[in-house]
Amino acid sequence: MFLVTIFAGAIVKKVIFARLNQWALATKHQIDDIIIESIRQPIMIWFVMLGLYLALGVTSLPENWVQATGKILVVLGIFSATLAIATIVGKLINLYASKIEGVMPVTSLTQNIGRIIIFGIGVMIIMNSLGISITPILATLGVGGLAVALALQDTLSNLFAGFHTTIARQVRVGDYVKLETGEEGYVTDINWRTTKIRMLPNNVVLVPNAKLTQAVIINYYLPDREMSVLVEVGVHYDSDLDKVERVTCEAAKEVMKEVPGGVPGFEPFIRFHTFADSSINFSVILRAKEFTDQYLVKHEFIKRLHKRYAKENINIPYPIRAINYRQEDAQKQK
Repeated sequence: MFLVTIFAGAIVKKVIFARLNQWALATKHQIDDIIIESIRQPIMIWFVMLGLYLALGVTSLPENWVQATGKILVVLGIFSATLAIATIVGKLINLYASKIEGVMPVTSLTQNIGRIIIFGIGVMIIMNSLGISITPILATLGVGGLAVALALQDTLSNLFAGFHTTIARQVRVGDYVKLETGEEGYVTDINWRTTKIRMLPNNVVLVPNAKLTQAVIINYYLPDREMSVLVEVGVHYDSDLDKVERVTCEAAKEVMKEVPGGVPGFEPFIRFHTFADSSINFSVILRAKEFTDQYLVKHEFIKRLHKRYAKENINIPYPIRAINYRQEDAQKQK
């Protein structure tokens, strides 16, 4: 009986799974691919346990041995099936949460919540198959849960803060954020305790979820990834300001159209704002597709503007400090 069952399992894995793979490849959706891939590995383990269970039914072993071994095999079968279903659920969450707008974002926390629910159901099924009443256990857990909650206040606060952050979608995986303490970078994951932020130098900052919900955060990807880029410039007092505005905007338009990360449809503009000690200062307003694109946009704009000013004889003055020698002499004579 055992050998026949193993042989049947080998045929199923060799022949039937090959045809299932061909059928899955012909379909457009990925649900069947996920299910087939998830049960491919444990299928032979299930047939081994099934073969042992059937073989025990026709043996002459003592009845109590057969019953005990049968219960062990049932528990192992339910547990392995729970693992396979939890894997399928995790992959489905990862698949559909990234495609459907408005669903819960994909993080370690959301995937683990799905797995925990499946494991909880599996444990209750195992206990029911062993004849263990679930009601007294649930009552005990309800009483003991209060003590656990008091002992694990920090852990639970981080857990619920991470869940709130995920649901609120004010900080999402992939966003570029800056904390009030100065750290900034891309959010790579939100797990049960911390939020991982990868900084531009490729370092990782781990922020407790509870502190993240209380901190002041700048999210450069909300409400949109595009952002304004300001560059401060100063020209000589003798400059023709109309010409300065025209030349500067022409150089800025070239940068918007030609530099990767610029927004081609945006019309750059300038605003004069200060009579400084040695120059008339103004701000040039450019546009970048996202936060990190501003560095290349500024880099290319400064290079091209410097070259264009030199060609148009527009002077960017050095800081000048005037010393009045006559006033100094008059003070000394007094």
